[in-house]
Amino acid sequence: MAQARPSKQMRELGVVQRGASVLAEPARPFDLPAERREAEQAVEQLFSAMQRIGQTHPFAKGMGLAAPQIAIGRAAAVVQPPGAGTPPIVLLNPGITDHSDETDEQFEGCLSYFDVRGLVPRPLRITVETTTLEGQAATVVYERGLARLIHHEIDHLDGLLYTARMRTGVAPIPVEEHRQTGRAWTYEQ
Repeated sequence: MAQARPSKQMRELGVVQRGASVLAEPARPFDLPAERREAEQAVEQLFSAMQRIGQTHPFAKGMGLAAPQIAIGRAAAVVQPPGAGTPPIVLLNPGITDHSDETDEQFEGCLSYFDVRGLVPRPLRITVETTTLEGQAATVVYERGLARLIHHEIDHLDGLLYTARMRTGVAPIPVEEHRQTGRAWTYEQ
């Protein structure tokens, strides 16, 4: 019996796939604290979807999910860094306010484009401003692998897939061809 394509598995788990209009549109920010309940519901749905996905696929490099990937056009994302017991990062209305000039290029996958992997250059350090549920601005600096995960999810909220970040002339490769050929992302300096 033939195994289902990875993208079909993700679709069955509720992840919107490449080509859907919700993935190509900028997500609408939350008006916080006025829309606190809506933001909490979106985050709840993200955690629920991540739990379903995590039961199907192990993600050694961590995992992220943006609201548009589960057909919610709002500016919310959740990132689960690698490592047991590491708390997840919730991003509401995130924006990158600064980034390092130093970059590296690593293979990335995407739950919404799961049949391929792509070599993506990204900054090694980003500064991200988010909004708390109470409506306060919060700024955090992320580095290396975590910066890559966060940047990938913020791109989703801006209506971009990682392919928009790939160098000209570089194409994604089939997941079967990639299978663990990439280097492990570093999370420490």
